[in-house]
Amino acid sequence: MSELVIKDLHVSVETEDGTKEILRGVDLTIKSGETHAIMGPNGSGKSTLAYAVAGHPKYTINGGSVVLDGADVLDMSVDERAKAGLFLAMQYPVEIPGVSVSNFLRSAITSIRGEAPKLRDWIKEMNDSMKEIGMDPSFSERNVNEGFSGGEKKRHEILQMELLKPKIAILDETDSGLDVDALRIVSEGINRTVSTNNTGVLLITHYTRILRYVKPNKVSVFVDGKIAATGGQELAEELEANGYVKFSKVSSGA
Repeated sequence: MSELVIKDLHVSVETEDGTKEILRGVDLTIKSGETHAIMGPNGSGKSTLAYAVAGHPKYTINGGSVVLDGADVLDMSVDERAKAGLFLAMQYPVEIPGVSVSNFLRSAITSIRGEAPKLRDWIKEMNDSMKEIGMDPSFSERNVNEGFSGGEKKRHEILQMELLKPKIAILDETDSGLDVDALRIVSEGINRTVSTNNTGVLLITHYTRILRYVKPNKVSVFVDGKIAATGGQELAEELEANGYVKFSKVSSGA
């Protein structure tokens, strides 16, 4: 069983007005086979948490620790974090002109596994996974995310996750911009990854609609750079009904 343990994490970013602290002491544990949903208002620090753990150079770690199965994640390069079993699905996936989906995925898997999959086996594995996620196999020959719709980009992120089989997956607002059908398909991919690969998932979202399909083991409220409350599905339902005002008051000490 794998475990990602985040303790007292403090993160800042440089702005035009100087250094701004965004994460103010985050404690969080994600375990294999579990889904932990993070919900919070805009600007609360949810995406910063995702990118800081993944190693984005924009963010400065000022304190705390991030440990995956006993290994210090903060001492690893971005590539080393991926090889150790961390995966990040971005809210706004980037286009990579000149690189086909097939070559991109095969290169990533070769790096993770330490050897290239046999071409015939790889094509079957990729096509089977694309079928599961509702993507036409012809997408494999297109450039990564180039000309993809928002929903197609999000499906491609889930396709990567299913093929790479990470220990821990961080999904940053993967549900944003999805219609009902795409949301269902993406959710099925998340559930499949958790049940088949025993992946632990940190699911960052604004809305409870994805939680109708992906049932979290825990739900945490993120306010002002830290966790204000943690509970079960009922907490998500309370947020849907009443918003974040109650928790914002708690966080500010009001």
